Parts: sequence; structure tokens; C-alpha cells
Amino acid sequence: MTPENKQDWLCINSIRTLSIDAVQKANSGHPGLPLGAAPMAYALWQNHLRHNPKNPNWVNRDRFILSAGHGSMLLYALLHLTGYPVSLDDLKNFRQWGANTPGHPESFMTPGVEATTGPLGQGTANAVGMAIAERALAHQFNRPDFPLFDHHTYALVGDGDLMEGISAEAASLAGHLKLGKLIYLYDSNDICLDGPTTQSFTEDTAKRYESYNWQVITVEDGNTDLAALNQAITDAKADTERPSLIIVKTTIGFGSPNKAGSSAAHGAPLGDAEIALTKEQLNWPEQEAFQIPASVYDHYNRATAAHAKTEAAWQEMKQRYATTHPECAKNLDLAINGELPANWDADLPIGNSGDKVATRSSSGAVLNALASRIPWLLGGDADLSCSTKTGIKGADLFEGQGGSGRNIQFGVREHAMGAIANGMSYYGLHRPYTATFFCFSDYMRPAIRLAALSHLNPIFIFTHDSIAVGEDGPTHQPVEHLAALRAIPNTVVLRPADAAEVAEAWKTALNHKGGPINLVLSRQNLPTLDRSVYGAAEGVQKGGYILAEAEGASPAVILIATGAEVHQALEARTLLQADGVATRVVSLPSWEYFEKQDAAYRESVLPAAVKARVAVEAGVSFGWQRYVGDHGKVVGVDRFGASAPGGTVLKEYGFTGENIRDIAKGLL
Repeated sequence: MTPENKQDWLCINSIRTLSIDAVQKANSGHPGLPLGAAPMAYALWQNHLRHNPKNPNWVNRDRFILSAGHGSMLLYALLHLTGYPVSLDDLKNFRQWGANTPGHPESFMTPGVEATTGPLGQGTANAVGMAIAERALAHQFNRPDFPLFDHHTYALVGDGDLMEGISAEAASLAGHLKLGKLIYLYDSNDICLDGPTTQSFTEDTAKRYESYNWQVITVEDGNTDLAALNQAITDAKADTERPSLIIVKTTIGFGSPNKAGSSAAHGAPLGDAEIALTKEQLNWPEQEAFQIPASVYDHYNRATAAHAKTEAAWQEMKQRYATTHPECAKNLDLAINGELPANWDADLPIGNSGDKVATRSSSGAVLNALASRIPWLLGGDADLSCSTKTGIKGADLFEGQGGSGRNIQFGVREHAMGAIANGMSYYGLHRPYTATFFCFSDYMRPAIRLAALSHLNPIFIFTHDSIAVGEDGPTHQPVEHLAALRAIPNTVVLRPADAAEVAEAWKTALNHKGGPINLVLSRQNLPTLDRSVYGAAEGVQKGGYILAEAEGASPAVILIATGAEVHQALEARTLLQADGVATRVVSLPSWEYFEKQDAAYRESVLPAAVKARVAVEAGVSFGWQRYVGDHGKVVGVDRFGASAPGGTVLKEYGFTGENIRDIAKGLL
């Protein structure tokens, strides 16, 4: 062993020992992956990964996603050793209250963590999104002699990641798009939480990924063959026409005399005695916990200094770019800062009052107007653009090698679609959107939840939003989905009632930061309201507003509705007013934005003194009690739908002006 090689292994074992010490101190965690995967992680971070710990947000850095997020201490150890603001005390507080070293990586908690992972498979799709973002930005901003965007995206994945269906969806799309700057390092240790993978995972993974059009490279000894690991990464980077899967055969819990190679090393501390034996097995010079030789830090710091020079050269290139291509540079700075171009929301199309247009269609018109003004608005759909109306007209399908095209055809892969959009959001320069039928939001829910948890800003568009879907029947008629999305903390649901509200919903979405927006849109045509008669649609930005005021007196009844059912509430109001019942109609497209308003505004819209309230929404009634109170009623759908023409289904389920009128009068 050469002195240089000896230093390499000292640095690798520093990752291992910090990991097992932190897990032991926390009495909780996963030591097995860091012990087994440390050599591949070191080879990547020390010799290939282009990043700058002094500026974790440098836009042209390589991205590294620990998809196997249970092995978080591997990442935290690397961040600490390479100079990110993750201290030794942070490692000692692993998994403790208030620490920036939580049990699974959280992008918003820890500098250098690119994606919130832990739910297996999510990181694999996030990485695809980041690779898409890099190629799209390269096409948009790179110019001859100015390769501003030219980096790789890496993900460390495990057996569990590749078992999850989302990873298959994402890999299939990545291979189709020929995302040559995407590289997975697969920690293939043949062990799951419950035991060996022979119990459930015996496929030929290499052949599967080859069939996806991936380059597959195998490193037979990922425990000790550092040269092979470096060569594999070099070979992966050399193939620019295919993403790469590097299968690294490792031993889980490597170095632990009594637990290596078994599920016992996966998810529990090794114990003090076993840690002592492991450190002896690894020839580690320190027995005391969290002790790292000074030479280790010196070795990592040399690489960090080189990375800082790489970024400095890039920043100098960007300054020259601003002189040579000033308009492009201006747009790039806007995208980096999360800002929007001037006049991006001017004169958005809303049609004419009286026009009957599905909100999915009016949304498509608004989307196209916005896309013409916001170059970094980019997205696609799950093989449904002709129905969701989300294609950008005049733009090609996204092409994964050069990055041209703005319409991403995700195929029928909703789960991966959501997580890929999250990856683009993590990247930080695009405002991605996705589209599918509302009932298929179930397939996307894990990705929506992680977007909310991680404060990401994708726009999730859902059309065909109710039982009005009609003949396709209950399998395609969303019922519980509005309530399910509203139940996710830090997510916003917007269900506009007409073309004017759609335009305001899009404005709200693009101004929104810190969580995902869900636009819920109708399949059926809806009248465009005359805003000289009804309340201004700008009220959407407050979540709810008085659409039609009671005539002749203070309101005796308040009808509250969202989306398409606003129109039936207006019909009921006409009938009630004819019967002498002063009736207010409130459009409430977003509960979340309404709840953000001050108490005085909410009281002005829904005065507590008016107890006779009817909520009208073609979804489950769950949750509406907060607005109708103990004395109110909900016209909702507390069972599944039925197959029949949409108008018939709505009528049979009570969504008529007459029924709403009768229910309201029954409250007086």
C-alpha cells in the first residue's frame, strides 16, 4: 500500500467511523450503508464531484443525491469532512431535536443536501429531474465558449430504491431521453431490512437497465478496489448518450466482525463492543468516538481548494458572458434569483363574459401566454396533453441530450412525473409544472407530500376534477381527492370557477413560494362570469371572496362553493332571492390562502352572525364543517360516483340550484 493509497483509506475509514459513532451516540440510525458504501462515495467526492463547500448553491455544481436516505450519516460525514457548515457537534447531535443532521436528509435543513430523501425511490426520480433541468438550461443559456451549464447528476441508490416502482418509471424515461449526464451508483449489497434480497429481489438488474437504454458498469469489489471505482465513474462520464448505472458490489456493515453481510447491520447501532472491534478491523488509529486525524482534514481540504478555483473560473466566465450576451445574462440572473420577467402577468386571456369554457381550456390559454414570457416555465404531462391542455404551442418535445424543447412527455408515469418535477424544483432555476387527471393525484401523492415538506414550488395541474367526468365512471371520478390534498401541510389547492379565476390562480401560483400549488380544473364547460356584475376575480389571491352579494338586506344565507359548483350556487342564489331570501355567494377557491388572511377580512366574507350556510363542492364533505359550522349543511359527494353523462350524475347527486335552494331554506 503506497502512502497516498494509505491516506485514501484513512479518509474512507473516517467516513465509516464518524457514521458508526454518530449512530451509536444517537442510539438510532443505519450504520450498514455508510460502512459498505464509503469507498464509492469517497471516490466520487474526492476525484469526480465538482462542487464548492464554500458556496453550496453554485448553480453549475455537480449534484449528488443520496436516494438511499436511511444512510444519511454517510452524507453528513462527507459534508463535515469536505468543509460544509456541518460541524463535529452537528454529527454528535445526529437525529436530535433541532439538529441540522436529521434522521433522513432534508434539503432545507442541511447545506449540501440536494434533496429530501428517505422514502425509497424518490431520489432516483429527483436525479432525473435535475438532469433534465441541466440539459434544458444548457440549451437555453449556453453559447459558444460559454458552457455555463455543463455538469453531472449523481445518485447513490440501494436495493430498496430499485425495488420501488417509481425508480423503474424514472429510469425508463431517463433512458428514453438519453440523459447522458445522469449516473447512479448502486450499492448492491444483497441485503434488505428483513434479510437477504434473495427473499424478494432476484431479477437481473443489469439487463433491466440495459433494456432501458442505460450503460451498465459493474465493480465486483466495491469494498477495497478504489481504482476500479474511479475507472467506473470515469467510464460513466464518457458515455454522453446514455445514463449510467454503476453496480457496485459491497458488503453491508463492512468491517464489523459480527454483523457485516447481514441485515443486523442495516438499521440499528452496532453497540460499543462491536464498534471497538470494527475500528480494529479497519486499522483505525483512534478508539475514542469522533476522533479524526488532522491529516484527513488536510487531504479533504486540498480537494476543496481545487473546487473553489473551479467555481472561481466559472464565475469569471459568467461575468464575461454578461458582457457578451447581456439579455441572456439578465434572464439567467432572474431565474437564479427566483424572480419573474417584467410584465409577465399583463393581459392574460380570460375570454368574454358568457363564453362557456372548461377551466382546463382557459388554463391552457393562460399557460401558453405565460410560457411566451417566462422562458424557464417548463413542464409536461402523463400522456394527456390533448386532454389537460398543457402543451406549449410551437414548442417541441423535450430532447434529453441537447436540452431543446419545452414539452416533457412523461408518459403514463405519474409517480415519477411528480418526483422529477421536484428534482427540477430542487435545482432551483425552473418553475416546473405537471398535468394529469385529478383522480391520478393518488399516484403522485408521495411526491406532492415531499414537495410540501421540502418547500418546493412545482405546479401540479389536475383536470377532470369531479363526478362531472361522467361516463368514465367512478374509477375516473375524483371524490376524496380535494380533501386528501388539503390535508397535506404546506400545500395549496386552487380550484377556480371560470376563466377569470383561472388567470388569477396562475398569478397566485407563480407568485407563491415555499410549497407546491395544485391547480384543480374542470373537464366540462363553465360560463365566464360578467365581472361588472360579480365580484372581481382578484379575490382569488385571497383564497376566497364575495362573488355575489345579497340583495335588499344583509345576507340571511351564505352559499360557499369552489370551482364548477360556484355556478350552481349562483343559480340557487337567484332562486332564493326570488323567494325573498337575501343570499350571498362566496367563491372559495383556496382554503389555504383564505386562512392566511387576517381575521377581519375573513369575518367580512363569512360573518359569524350568519349561521345559515351551505357549502357546495363535488367532493367529500370532510373538512367543510370549519366553514359551515354546526348549523350549516354541505352539498357534497360522500360516496363514489357513477357512470352516466356528467350532467345526469351531477343532478342525481343533488348539484342543482333547486336542491341547494331547498337545503338553504331548510336552515332558516
